[in-house]
Amino acid sequence: MKDRVTERWSTYETFHVQLGDKRVADIIITNHARDRWTDRVESQKTGYEDIADFIWQCLKQGRVEPYYRKEEDVYLIDDDLVFVAEFTDSEKDFDLAGTPLHKMIVVTFLGRMSETIELRDLKSYYSWLRHSRRMTLIKSSRKRR
Repeated sequence: MKDRVTERWSTYETFHVQLGDKRVADIIITNHARDRWTDRVESQKTGYEDIADFIWQCLKQGRVEPYYRKEEDVYLIDDDLVFVAEFTDSEKDFDLAGTPLHKMIVVTFLGRMSETIELRDLKSYYSWLRHSRRMTLIKSSRKRR
């Protein structure tokens, strides 16, 4: 997702947004993330461009922040929408010093904290999820015997 117009007239540096120590120049939405967006966030604007444009605008406005302070894979938009993203170096976008900028790959959307209370504490949510899946597997293995 690129800006159509940049505010810099005298430089040729690719426009990017700073997010922690990452300099995001492009956003990629995975198929899984688009499916989760449709299921858990919004059913109207579900195209890859729509989702990437929304995240790009949120990045530019400073509305995206890390969920945890030290980890850099789960992010919040407006203290409500939780998503998982990975970063890779861009092959085509560089700053003026020649350092590669980053591509943000949105892996999945976990949902909104205002709708799913469990997302307020992800570590306990994931441990509960693992426990419930393990118990389901144990119950199904008992039935087979």
